[in-house]
Amino acid sequence: MIPGIRATLIFVSHHRIAPNVGDSSDQLAAALAALRTELELPGAYPAGALEEARKAVADRKLPERDLRDVPFVTIDPATSTDLDQALFIERAGDGYKVLYAIADVPSFVSPGGALDAETRQRGQTFYAPDGRIPLHPEVISEHAGSLLADQDCGAFVWEFVLDARAEAVSVTVGRATVRSRAKLSYQGVQEQIDNGTAPPVLQLLKEVGLKRVELERLRGGASLNMPEQEIVQATDGGGYRIEAAPSLPVEDWNAQISLMTGMAAAQLMLEGKVGILRTMPAPDDRSLQHFKRQTTALGKPWDGRITYGEYLRTLDASDPKQLAILHSAGTLFRGAGYTPFDGEVPTEVIQAAIGAPYAHTTAPLRRLIDRFVLVICEALSNKRDIPAWAREALPSLPEIMASSDQLAGRLERAALDTVEAALVANHVGQEFDAVVISGSKPNGNGKGNGNGNGNGGPYGIVQIAEPAVTARCDGELESGTKVRVRLVKADIASREILFELLP
Repeated sequence: MIPGIRATLIFVSHHRIAPNVGDSSDQLAAALAALRTELELPGAYPAGALEEARKAVADRKLPERDLRDVPFVTIDPATSTDLDQALFIERAGDGYKVLYAIADVPSFVSPGGALDAETRQRGQTFYAPDGRIPLHPEVISEHAGSLLADQDCGAFVWEFVLDARAEAVSVTVGRATVRSRAKLSYQGVQEQIDNGTAPPVLQLLKEVGLKRVELERLRGGASLNMPEQEIVQATDGGGYRIEAAPSLPVEDWNAQISLMTGMAAAQLMLEGKVGILRTMPAPDDRSLQHFKRQTTALGKPWDGRITYGEYLRTLDASDPKQLAILHSAGTLFRGAGYTPFDGEVPTEVIQAAIGAPYAHTTAPLRRLIDRFVLVICEALSNKRDIPAWAREALPSLPEIMASSDQLAGRLERAALDTVEAALVANHVGQEFDAVVISGSKPNGNGKGNGNGNGNGGPYGIVQIAEPAVTARCDGELESGTKVRVRLVKADIASREILFELLP
């Protein structure tokens, strides 16, 4: 993978590094382990913070409000154990009632303590191929604080009343004790919905999710919906593989509930004139015009008569030219940041990809800022004073989260580059079919993309199918075309992969 190119594939690859393939497996393990030192990733949890976490778990008191009779369920990747959200939906007249429980992480973290300080140092959970580095100690993130099935847990419960269009007409949030009934996976839920065996809560998730997608379209929101790449460690110790596939529809429907909650959190804070938003500017005219020219050159023109969000939803990542358009669309999603405010509402409040004000609030086990947003929103919703520790932290949070996000991005890119190099390390000299993701040939405005190989020659970015790898290729390349390439370099230690275009 090339730095700056999102790890996105059309194919699912189960190729893996096995011990009988030279010494690639040992090199890969060493290279991945070295990333922790190279990137200065957080190490083991400090003893003082661990002791605080254990004591907080031992001394915890669950909220007085009891919602354990509500049949919440969680929907996550099958292997997840740090479960932030639990969901319940039922009909309410011609609309819906949605209860969305978010893990009560603030109840475990004493402001100003060692655990608080360590979480501010980390900012978020980091996901490395050889193991995740949690934001909170596992006694919280994967046990007492996680909304695991059949466990009494404290939670911030968002209660929505939606109309027939699934538009929120009332929103409240308060602490309660909850008990999830089942830990469900995206794949399992999708299968139940598809084969008609899904219980009412999952049928309503689809119904509400689709209506929320339509509301997103109407407000001008945009989603790339690209297949995402994941590095998976083999359970038999045989190494790693890269898996990728288009996201399931249920992931989009579930995400719409989270987006709805983030929008509600933003609205509460704006009305209270205190909080912190996740903001992103709209694409500028120059970027939009450039993107329009690229869509024309790639045979699926966007003429601007529908919003770019609507247009992006029509693209099929399995088509090479449309995949190239999706990659190009990434240039429209830039400049995201955090905007704190206290006493005066900021001028810019919109997250352009969502098409509305928005705040991070649904993943407190894995992201620091959500802990503060939850406490602020709960106080505002119940007309109580905001805790001073949450209010005082607002100015410092953007820098903490920006630094943490940058480190997470560097880790993701480096890990994928390393694994991809290992997957093809023993195939130097071999030929592959490939799709051009970003080309060097002239585009629709008569100009090239400026790609040069450092020696004055043109190059582009290509993607091969098996193993699923994206890398640089020397030669004149046209975005969205299928080509034949030869692998000329694959170095695990330096994470470099290079192809050359064949005639």
